[in-house]
Amino acid sequence: MKKEILLSGIKATGDMHIGNYFGALKQWVDMQYEYEQVFIFIPDYHSIISVQDRDLLNELIFATAVNLLAIGIDPKQVVLYKQSDVPCHTEATWIFNCLTTMSQLMRAHAFKDSEAKNKEVSVGLFDYPVLQAADILLYDATVIPVGEDQAQHIEIARDIARKFNNTYGQTFLEPKAHIKKGVGTVVGSDGRKMSKSYKNQLALFATEDETIKYIKSVAMDSKTIDEKKKPEEYVLYDIAKLFMTNEEDKKLRDMFEQGGVGYGDIKMFVAGIINDYLRPMRSRREALIKNPSRVKKIIAQGGKKAAKIANKKMDEVREKVGLVL
Repeated sequence: MKKEILLSGIKATGDMHIGNYFGALKQWVDMQYEYEQVFIFIPDYHSIISVQDRDLLNELIFATAVNLLAIGIDPKQVVLYKQSDVPCHTEATWIFNCLTTMSQLMRAHAFKDSEAKNKEVSVGLFDYPVLQAADILLYDATVIPVGEDQAQHIEIARDIARKFNNTYGQTFLEPKAHIKKGVGTVVGSDGRKMSKSYKNQLALFATEDETIKYIKSVAMDSKTIDEKKKPEEYVLYDIAKLFMTNEEDKKLRDMFEQGGVGYGDIKMFVAGIINDYLRPMRSRREALIKNPSRVKKIIAQGGKKAAKIANKKMDEVREKVGLVL
């Protein structure tokens, strides 16, 4: 087991789809037993930037907690919590704000993208990377699994840690972005990157019938049943290979390459593979939804553990900054 501390989080802003799962969430499940300590959190303060409806936010936080447990996050191994249960995240953010320049945050992708689209930018969106730095630095986390689009924010966290250490003395470790190699873009039914904005996503917890309907909607071509085909030329194969064992992959490739099997049968074969893969997660999710008190207890316990660790670091920060008389 590696001595380093791993930390990551996912915003409570909507349903998870298979792009989220294979792009990030599965990595967390696979890595959770590899590190001395693992923190996975729901950054609900970040969510307020885009979700400003009390009931909806509450619903999304609970659903995200359920989904994380359903995919296999183990609360015996992972400190699973929500950001707002650790108030010193926002306290640390103010201190970091006083060390961070406007010009640095103006280079952040989220701000630049919104500005380029002439969107009105809230202070919360502008300051997003600083709160994210607090999320990371308070736990001495050094391994941060993120997508390439978040790598810049980890660099900002490193810069803030360095600036604080140079100003007040060694306090924070500098985190490293852990970007999993070999995970290509997860494509949706239309061949573009799977995204809610394109409406081409397959929900991770769709029903089996919804999954079949989705796979049936994937475009193919006009080749005849008997024609031999290259599976790599089909979006359907790109989706299927995420779920298949080597044996299943060989069987699907034979269907394409040898000919004699219609697209309808191929699609039903792929839908069956996906449903078999996701069925245990879906079952766990159904059981968790029926037991909300268990979910809330796990999150509350995780919040207490996280707060104890973060508060100890904040005690050190307050003393070094000069706030303790």
